Amino acid sequence: MLTLQFVPYEEVEELTSNERIKKLLGMVKDERIVVLEGRLRKQEEAELIRRTMEEINERFKGIEVSVVYPEKKKGTFGRKLKSNIAEMLLGDRQGLTILGPASLIKEIRKDPDKIQLFTQERKAKKKKR
Repeated sequence: MLTLQFVPYEEVEELTSNERIKKLLGMVKDERIVVLEGRLRKQEEAELIRRTMEEINERFKGIEVSVVYPEKKKGTFGRKLKSNIAEMLLGDRQGLTILGPASLIKEIRKDPDKIQLFTQERKAKKKKR
Protein backbone atom coordinates (compact mmCIF):
# COMPACT_ATOMS: atom_id res chain seq x y z
CA MET A 1 0.00 0.00 0.00
CA LEU A 2 1.26 3.48 -0.92
CA THR A 3 1.02 6.09 1.86
CA LEU A 4 1.15 9.83 1.18
CA GLN A 5 1.59 12.06 4.21
CA PHE A 6 0.99 15.79 4.04
CA VAL A 7 3.03 17.77 6.56
CA PRO A 8 1.84 21.35 7.10
CA TYR A 9 4.59 23.91 7.57
CA GLU A 10 3.32 24.69 11.09
CA GLU A 11 4.27 21.14 12.11
CA VAL A 12 7.97 21.70 11.41
CA GLU A 13 8.54 25.45 11.63
CA GLU A 14 9.34 25.48 15.38
CA LEU A 15 11.69 22.48 15.14
CA THR A 16 15.44 22.87 14.97
CA SER A 17 17.09 21.85 11.70
CA ASN A 18 18.24 18.61 13.32
CA GLU A 19 14.74 17.78 14.60
CA ARG A 20 13.16 18.65 11.25
CA ILE A 21 15.55 16.37 9.34
CA LYS A 22 15.10 13.55 11.86
CA LYS A 23 11.30 13.79 11.63
CA LEU A 24 11.20 13.80 7.82
CA LEU A 25 13.79 11.03 7.48
CA GLY A 26 11.83 8.93 9.97
CA MET A 27 8.66 9.26 7.88
CA VAL A 28 10.50 8.29 4.71
CA LYS A 29 12.11 5.31 6.43
CA ASP A 30 8.56 4.21 7.37
CA GLU A 31 7.98 3.99 3.59
CA ARG A 32 5.78 7.06 3.30
CA ILE A 33 5.86 9.62 0.54
CA VAL A 34 5.95 12.98 2.31
CA VAL A 35 4.51 16.17 0.85
CA LEU A 36 5.87 19.03 2.95
CA GLU A 37 4.28 22.45 2.71
CA GLY A 38 7.23 24.75 2.16
CA ARG A 39 10.82 23.77 1.64
CA LEU A 40 13.96 22.95 3.50
CA ARG A 41 16.83 25.38 3.62
CA LYS A 42 19.73 24.47 1.31
CA GLN A 43 21.93 23.40 4.24
CA GLU A 44 19.07 21.25 5.64
CA GLU A 45 18.59 19.57 2.30
CA ALA A 46 22.34 18.83 2.12
CA GLU A 47 22.31 17.48 5.69
CA LEU A 48 19.29 15.28 4.89
CA ILE A 49 21.16 13.78 1.93
CA ARG A 50 24.29 13.27 4.06
CA ARG A 51 22.36 11.47 6.82
CA THR A 52 20.50 9.39 4.29
CA MET A 53 23.80 8.19 2.82
CA GLU A 54 24.94 7.13 6.30
CA GLU A 55 21.77 5.08 6.89
CA ILE A 56 21.57 3.19 3.60
CA ASN A 57 21.37 -0.57 4.15
CA GLU A 58 19.56 -3.67 2.82
CA ARG A 59 16.16 -2.38 3.90
CA PHE A 60 16.60 1.38 3.32
CA LYS A 61 17.86 2.22 -0.19
CA GLY A 62 17.87 6.03 0.13
CA ILE A 63 15.52 8.89 -0.69
CA GLU A 64 14.27 10.91 -3.61
CA VAL A 65 13.73 14.63 -3.05
CA SER A 66 12.08 17.22 -5.25
CA VAL A 67 11.30 20.84 -4.44
CA VAL A 68 8.64 22.72 -6.34
CA TYR A 69 8.85 26.48 -6.19
CA PRO A 70 6.03 28.83 -7.12
CA GLU A 71 6.58 30.01 -10.65
CA LYS A 72 7.48 33.66 -10.93
CA LYS A 73 5.55 34.95 -13.88
CA LYS A 74 6.31 38.17 -15.64
CA GLY A 75 3.60 40.60 -14.94
CA THR A 76 2.55 43.99 -13.84
CA PHE A 77 4.24 46.03 -11.16
CA GLY A 78 1.38 45.13 -8.81
CA ARG A 79 1.84 41.40 -9.35
CA LYS A 80 5.61 41.67 -8.76
CA LEU A 81 5.00 43.69 -5.60
CA LYS A 82 2.53 41.10 -4.26
CA SER A 83 4.97 38.31 -5.07
CA ASN A 84 7.83 40.07 -3.25
CA ILE A 85 5.67 40.78 -0.20
CA ALA A 86 4.50 37.16 -0.10
CA GLU A 87 8.11 35.98 -0.31
CA MET A 88 9.11 38.27 2.57
CA LEU A 89 6.20 37.08 4.74
CA LEU A 90 6.23 33.38 3.89
CA GLY A 91 9.93 32.72 3.27
CA ASP A 92 10.56 28.96 3.46
CA ARG A 93 6.82 28.30 3.40
CA GLN A 94 6.55 28.95 -0.34
CA GLY A 95 6.64 25.85 -2.50
CA LEU A 96 6.36 22.14 -1.80
CA THR A 97 8.93 19.51 -0.94
CA ILE A 98 8.30 15.92 -1.92
CA LEU A 99 10.36 13.21 -0.22
CA GLY A 100 10.07 9.48 -0.48
CA PRO A 101 12.01 6.26 -0.23
CA ALA A 102 14.07 5.41 -3.31
CA SER A 103 12.66 1.89 -3.10
CA LEU A 104 9.18 3.31 -3.90
CA ILE A 105 9.82 6.35 -6.08
CA LYS A 106 11.09 5.74 -9.56
CA GLU A 107 11.02 9.35 -10.76
CA ILE A 108 9.56 12.76 -9.96
CA ARG A 109 8.86 15.02 -12.93
CA LYS A 110 7.75 18.61 -12.65
CA ASP A 111 6.78 21.27 -15.09
CA PRO A 112 4.85 24.51 -14.69
CA ASP A 113 1.46 22.81 -14.82
CA LYS A 114 1.86 19.55 -12.90
CA ILE A 115 3.95 17.21 -10.78
CA GLN A 116 4.20 13.58 -11.76
CA LEU A 117 5.44 11.01 -9.28
CA PHE A 118 6.21 7.59 -10.74
CA THR A 119 6.44 4.69 -8.33
CA GLN A 120 8.22 1.40 -8.72
CA GLU A 121 6.41 -1.89 -8.52
CA ARG A 122 6.87 -3.48 -5.15
CA LYS A 123 8.37 -6.93 -5.09
CA ALA A 124 6.25 -9.38 -3.17
CA LYS A 125 7.85 -10.26 0.14
CA LYS A 126 8.71 -13.91 0.54
CA LYS A 127 6.90 -15.61 3.36
CA LYS A 128 8.98 -17.64 5.78
CA ARG A 129 7.89 -21.22 6.23
